[in-house]
Amino acid sequence: MTSLASTIAADIQPIRHSAIPAKVGLALALAALADWLFYGERIGLSLSLFAIVIAVVSMLFNHDTLDLRRALTGAAIFVAGLVPAVEELNPLSSLILVAALLMSLLLATNPETTGLTERARALRNFVLLGPFRFFPDVLQVFNMSAFTRGIALWLLPAALGTVFVALFAAANPVIEQWVSLLNPKIILDYVSIPRVLFWIMMLALVWPFIHVRWRRRKVATTDVDDAPMPPPLPPVVSAEFLGPSTILRSLILFNLLFAAQSILDGLYLWGHVALPADMTYAAYAHRGAYPLIATALLAAAFVLVAMRPGGPAEKSTVIRPLVYLWVGQNVLLVASSILRLDLYVDIYMLTYWRIAAFIWMGLVALGLILIVARIALDRSNRWLVGANLIALTIVLYSCSLVNFDAFIADYNVAHSREVSGRGMSIDVNYLSQLGPQALPAIAKLLPFRSDYTLVGCQDRLVEAQRLDLAWRAWGLRSWRLQRWLDAQAKSSTNNGQPAG
Repeated sequence: MTSLASTIAADIQPIRHSAIPAKVGLALALAALADWLFYGERIGLSLSLFAIVIAVVSMLFNHDTLDLRRALTGAAIFVAGLVPAVEELNPLSSLILVAALLMSLLLATNPETTGLTERARALRNFVLLGPFRFFPDVLQVFNMSAFTRGIALWLLPAALGTVFVALFAAANPVIEQWVSLLNPKIILDYVSIPRVLFWIMMLALVWPFIHVRWRRRKVATTDVDDAPMPPPLPPVVSAEFLGPSTILRSLILFNLLFAAQSILDGLYLWGHVALPADMTYAAYAHRGAYPLIATALLAAAFVLVAMRPGGPAEKSTVIRPLVYLWVGQNVLLVASSILRLDLYVDIYMLTYWRIAAFIWMGLVALGLILIVARIALDRSNRWLVGANLIALTIVLYSCSLVNFDAFIADYNVAHSREVSGRGMSIDVNYLSQLGPQALPAIAKLLPFRSDYTLVGCQDRLVEAQRLDLAWRAWGLRSWRLQRWLDAQAKSSTNNGQPAG
């Protein structure tokens, strides 16, 4: 008995492996059928026909796990579920059809589940995990040849590299021109992205029905102890997906991409080299601060995942220097972002959001340096989080003591066209929104501009300051401002007296 069971189990495994190419071809055929039945068409009887095909295919390709009596019961349930969908397809009948298909498959191919709880758990795992098993199943069963393994190792670097290139193109008009030379629209003219996504979705949905894999219970028996255990479910993400080889390839590619961006910034942003034709320096300098910060944050997340404590890459003598180099390039990237924002503010004035962006960029740069410190000092992620929280607390506490209203107003007035002779005209409405603390800056602006709008803004702010002196609204900053206003009023009175 034991010998027979072992022989059957040993025979089934190669059949399953050898049947995978046929199953992949069948999955593609079903995706093509779904495309013909559903894509761009009104859905009705087509859904019932597709469900029948799925049921038949599933029975044919999983016959080794079929139980005849349970299969007949499942078929009856499936036919009962078809009736409402054939009568009229609506959300309820569609739900009944899908539920009947899942239940009939469970009854026919998984005799181990008997109770309601076990069946509900099995269906939950099938629905939640099944659609994510197509690519891991295919890669694992094929055992990946050297060529396909090499392709798999480049998937993550290529994907993240494409994201970085897109962010650099959004931040840098020179790179945007280079990318435009590739003219991806030519490819898009022949490939429908929504249709490709539809095929991918259909492959993911039909694969669990073709290659049925239920989670098995471990049952202790006395007569089949020597029988091999069923193969475990393939992991959703392969262990090599973030292994040393993938991380090494990613860091090499990312360092090259970031070096290109850093060289361009060094030439055009820091070195003021002449830009290509049809491109202004303002267009280069006034773009990209926020995309570059997003790039730095994505890079920091990758470093934390790749160099996680106890991970395969943490102690690598090759990967660590590449990580340090890449983090250094990210710090330089943040510095370029700060310079871009400074040039932008120099023309378009200062606001609260732009000050917040400066502070945020500084925190990002500090966070990158702390990541290097964690790796170099062999600290834990808890230490890294604690150090960042301490830095954030110090920055927030310091910001609470800074008079940003007065600082913004002084900066904008000093850099306005009225005072400096360049830049933009002062935004009186924004000065008014800053509150009474903008009064000293308005006093500096009055000799250069004394129109009704500015004088009216000053009067409103003086009245608001008077209300702030009430004891319930009193603050030390308002008290200091009032002393300044009193001194200005006294000085004006003295200057207005006739000499002698």
